[in-house]
Amino acid sequence: MKKILSILTLLISVVTIGYAQPIEPVPASLWDDPMITFYVVVGFIFVVVILVLFVAVYMLQVLNFMVKQATRERSEKLGIPYKEEPSLWAKLWSESNDFVPVEKEGDIMLDHNYDGIRELDNHLPPWWKWLFYGTIVFSVVYLIFYHLSDTLPLPLQEYQQELTLAEEQARKLKASNPVAAIDETNVQLLTDATALADGKSTFLNNCASCHRKDGGGDIGPNLTDEYWKHGGSIQDIFKVVRHGVQGTNMIAWEGFISPEKMQNVSNYVLTLQGTNPENPKKPEGELYKPKDTPADSTKVQASL
Repeated sequence: MKKILSILTLLISVVTIGYAQPIEPVPASLWDDPMITFYVVVGFIFVVVILVLFVAVYMLQVLNFMVKQATRERSEKLGIPYKEEPSLWAKLWSESNDFVPVEKEGDIMLDHNYDGIRELDNHLPPWWKWLFYGTIVFSVVYLIFYHLSDTLPLPLQEYQQELTLAEEQARKLKASNPVAAIDETNVQLLTDATALADGKSTFLNNCASCHRKDGGGDIGPNLTDEYWKHGGSIQDIFKVVRHGVQGTNMIAWEGFISPEKMQNVSNYVLTLQGTNPENPKKPEGELYKPKDTPADSTKVQASL
């Protein structure tokens, strides 16, 4: 009882000290996070559960004390000596350790004597021995299932199986959705006005902040001249759009826009060739001359 009251006093002191400290105001933007409500509710439930468990343990202690007190008073009225029965936990602790009673320690006393200190011939506690036996059984089962019978795969084998499964799923996904299979090895030159209009929209929304709306270049290079830092083919442009350029402001857009949109915006970038932006950035990189020019590209540029 005294220990429980001491713990309660300590908890109240900690809470009081915590509230006594100056609290900085929480930014209003923090409460806009939809997860804040979830965290508050979960935290409140957690505190309530802890308090309920604490009260339950406390009530069990009180009930146990009352039962013992009533039993003691009944024994005194009947003139029977009262002997307190050990609790369930005490019985379990005693049996799991197989303690030798103090009055029987003479039976296991050894002849060793070190300056009056005698040694007892205590054996290992049962819980330790059963745990040791369990590890032996586990090792035998593990050896049979993982190494002798190949019933279960080893970690490396399981990893290889997961890779094979992932590759198979990726292959099926590409087969069922050709658009998702677009990469720098099979990207195509497009002259379709709808696709190029979509590419223009993607460019204005995501690329114009660095290359300007007219492609004349700002933080990023000029896209209207014939000089390219990483190649000027449709494959080269798609690769840069998809993977980005490490160490520059050009991020990888693979995780933000679909392969189809990356193909469309790459083709739109090619339509900027030869245009006359206002105050263009100086050429960077090497001169690139395409081997083939997509048909009707001039008409497409004019339509955009």
